[in-house]
Amino acid sequence: MLTTLAIEGYRSIRSLRVGLGPVTVVTGPNGSGKSNLYRGLRVLAATGRDGAISALAREGGLDSTLWAGPEVIGRAVREGLAPAQGTVRSGPIALRLGFASDGFGYAMDLGLPIPSQSMFARDPEIKVEAVWHGPVLRSSGLLAERKGGQVRLREASGWQPADRRLRPWESMLDEIDSPDLRGVRTMLQGWRFYDHIRTDAQSPVRAPDIGTRTPVLSADGHDLAAALQTIRELGDADQLAKAIDRAFPGSRLEIGDLGGRMQLQLRQPNLLRPLGAEELSDGTLRYLVWVAALLSARPAELIVLNEPETSLHPDLLGPLAELIMAASAQSQILVVTHAGPIVEQLERDGAALVELDKPHGETIVVDQGLLTEPAWAWPKR
Repeated sequence: MLTTLAIEGYRSIRSLRVGLGPVTVVTGPNGSGKSNLYRGLRVLAATGRDGAISALAREGGLDSTLWAGPEVIGRAVREGLAPAQGTVRSGPIALRLGFASDGFGYAMDLGLPIPSQSMFARDPEIKVEAVWHGPVLRSSGLLAERKGGQVRLREASGWQPADRRLRPWESMLDEIDSPDLRGVRTMLQGWRFYDHIRTDAQSPVRAPDIGTRTPVLSADGHDLAAALQTIRELGDADQLAKAIDRAFPGSRLEIGDLGGRMQLQLRQPNLLRPLGAEELSDGTLRYLVWVAALLSARPAELIVLNEPETSLHPDLLGPLAELIMAASAQSQILVVTHAGPIVEQLERDGAALVELDKPHGETIVVDQGLLTEPAWAWPKR
């Protein structure tokens, strides 16, 4: 389970450390930085997949993702006596992302490239990476370290250099083979993100799809019918039926077979035929997406939901919160939302609450100070 998420130098986030529980709810007013925290976590996860450099490129490159404010926010700015102004920097320009868990911890530091004539000269460079054991980076728990292109690994016989030098855009998680690095990479690859799945008339969620066993719902939800049928056959069918009945009393899920293609159907009280996915409301269909994602027949280590309340009728927010808590028995869950009923119900049920605000242009955790924020240390360049 993740215990701490740390982000520094990313858009509205100058420096943020967030403690995480089995279920964590991130909330706050519009513009407070919730989406930036979510996106930062996605960039971090990409380190174990297609790479953080590619993830940053999809967001507009390093120039578009770096902290947008001054290096230091002075007292006059915090008290509203003067506007923020640029100053001569005392430290390097850096985007830092990291996490700690009850097993491994990992952090990376991305910075500006050395000027060159290459057409890729704007790509950021990975300056430092570290993998450690324990909740906080300490020299005694350090397992692997990368500085520049050099990587060293802690072996039973002591520190050993890796068998190759890394190029600036390569992560040691992808390029160096060791049990500890494989463990972190596997952890990152196991995180699942669901964000604003389309439910419009042309959405792939509404169309019949060739059905194969689908233990994990795809990111766009096109295999929704197959994922739900997989839960019925290989997962917790009782929990699935309960989630449907709680949201739509007296209704039951049906999966039709259209010549080898699976079609989602919902049979509701007093109707003589089931309604197909193309007939369901956006809110009903989106709720069924969250059912498939959260009750997956192959539970994830971490599921991240970004504004799952979108398009949902207020009556569905309670069942969604119950569904999230039920799924937390198998997966750690992070919910980014500004829906008050979801926040209140999850907090009553024991979820950790992280409230964000942006009083001076900088995203902060409300009521968190130096003595209450999670312990954290960044690897040094």
